[in-house]
Amino acid sequence: MEEAKEIVNNIQKGSVSPLYFLMGEEPYYIDRISDFIAQNLLAEEEKGFNQIIMYGRDTNIDEIVSNAKRYPMMAERQVIIVKEAQDLSRSIEKLVDYAENPQPTTTLVFCYKYKSLDKRKKLSKVLKKSGILFESKRLYENQVADWIMKTLKARNYTISPKAAQMLVEFLGIDLGKIDNELNKLQLITPEGTQITPELIEQNIGISKDFNNFELRKAIGMRDSLKAHRIVNYFAQNPKDNPMVVTISLLFSYFSQIMQYHGLPDKSKANVAKQLKVHPYFVGDYIAAAKNYPMKKVSQVIGLLHESDVKGKGVGAVNISHGDLLKELMVKILN
Repeated sequence: MEEAKEIVNNIQKGSVSPLYFLMGEEPYYIDRISDFIAQNLLAEEEKGFNQIIMYGRDTNIDEIVSNAKRYPMMAERQVIIVKEAQDLSRSIEKLVDYAENPQPTTTLVFCYKYKSLDKRKKLSKVLKKSGILFESKRLYENQVADWIMKTLKARNYTISPKAAQMLVEFLGIDLGKIDNELNKLQLITPEGTQITPELIEQNIGISKDFNNFELRKAIGMRDSLKAHRIVNYFAQNPKDNPMVVTISLLFSYFSQIMQYHGLPDKSKANVAKQLKVHPYFVGDYIAAAKNYPMKKVSQVIGLLHESDVKGKGVGAVNISHGDLLKELMVKILN
């Protein structure tokens, strides 16, 4: 997020706010900003007396404000970081008085994860004037692959579109978890390297051939042999390939194919924009749409819903998820 980069850049330039309120559903940027402040605002010899870590569950607003109002010892400023500040949500509006006139020699940081302030209330408005109010929003699944590419580019690496999609499908939208895996890959590969499906398979444990990405592609191409091989692999490794994830991804895939059928402008650029996919994959959707007319797509979506219900135990007693997926493949590819 550009806003997070701007906050860090401003701090590096010496423009430090007395109050940072970091909130939102995505904890990754909240952690990155607060960690940067903790590591860089004070010299190591200043931290012992002037850097305090507090936890929302163990403190209250009055105690935080009392600490914030004291003066630093043998340093220009003190730093107070309140972690798990969301535990103070019931009393957080009591911060208004301090926020209106924050101590200039204190940098007070609130890590208010998984929640956001009510922007209609006074605290939110005051924070915008006297401090930094930052909201870290979760990315949609279709945005994460681009985030991976941009993150690696900033670190002088590249990644193939397929490899990026493999990470998203295996790790989900948890940016912290994805970043940990990227860091592991960086440790074993030199700068300038392209991250490939082979590297991911060897070092993260995601199969480059037997995954949901390859299953969708096989189904789209009506490659029955490959689709059944992948589903058989899923049936043998159910813990690593939960049926609920496969059904969800297939539902998204066929919903996109249905959307494609309804597009009046089927140019590559417009398809990528409307389906929210990387241009690299547009050809796959065009081919899949030829193999699955609108009527068949509607039928497949119905089959996916039926399998999802069965997977939850409704109308399918003592049938394994692997067998349900095999049955689903036969019906889709028939």
